[in-house]
Amino acid sequence: MDLISAADKNLNWFLKYLKNERKYSDETVSSYQRDIQAFISFLNQTNQEDASILKVDAYDVEAYLTNLHDHEYSKNSVAQKVSALRTFYNYLIKNDLVSVNPFEYVHLKTENKKLPRFFYQSEMQALFDSVEKDDENPLSSRNLALLEVFYATGIRVSECAGITLDRIDFTNKMMLIFGKGNKQRYVPFGEHAKNALNNYLPVREKIMVDHNEDHQYLFINHYGKPISARGIEYVLNDIIKKSSLSSDIHPHMLRHTFATAMLNNGADMRTVQELLGHASLSSTQIYTHVTKSHLMHDYNQFFPRSNKNQE
Repeated sequence: MDLISAADKNLNWFLKYLKNERKYSDETVSSYQRDIQAFISFLNQTNQEDASILKVDAYDVEAYLTNLHDHEYSKNSVAQKVSALRTFYNYLIKNDLVSVNPFEYVHLKTENKKLPRFFYQSEMQALFDSVEKDDENPLSSRNLALLEVFYATGIRVSECAGITLDRIDFTNKMMLIFGKGNKQRYVPFGEHAKNALNNYLPVREKIMVDHNEDHQYLFINHYGKPISARGIEYVLNDIIKKSSLSSDIHPHMLRHTFATAMLNNGADMRTVQELLGHASLSSTQIYTHVTKSHLMHDYNQFFPRSNKNQE
């Protein structure tokens, strides 16, 4: 029992470190907690003599990886668990609790990531048409503003839910966005998004007055309260359903569409990284594969001497 308590104590300190110093989201911290607790449980089930997380060696790591394989975890899932444990043991080293990271040299090949699916111009037009035809919806102007903002900025749904009026510069067409880890970045938006927002704001004000609401959040629900990230996803999914598009699409594709459009039109990779709020350039680089795939598709379709056109 003492050993388990010691493990829980170290884990709790680590989770506080992730939340308070690294500024990780609650969801990310919970993910680390699940992965590390699963490893602690494995140690206590398989190593009756000494289950201390401070005395893990290469044999324990090998046994754990074998156990994950036997339970048919995917390569990506195993890699995520190993990454969480490697970070945890780096924290223990930093605090002089262990001298060696047992997961330091565990490197797993992850499954090939699927290329991000994005909307073509005709598909985006179908989404805009779907909103503009929805005249009976009192918040159709809000829905159009949401769509324009996502298309113009590539921000995340959670970031959109947090936008407040005092963070919008309509003159210079810039928004101050609070991203992952509460990191701030400025994101520009275009004339279409500006016009859509200006058309929506009087509707927002009327609904808020009718429901005695008073706050700075830009996007609201039918009761004048700030709309949640889940609420925004519901609105976007409803727009998709009412359009002529297939059901095999999701709201996050608007972010993919923004990134792909920027790169296809010659934007610098670092610029797109900054606009998307990616901590690492590697997260942005996957869009170069999308643009290359897109270019090859167009090449094969339109170049007269491509292999496809010679068939």
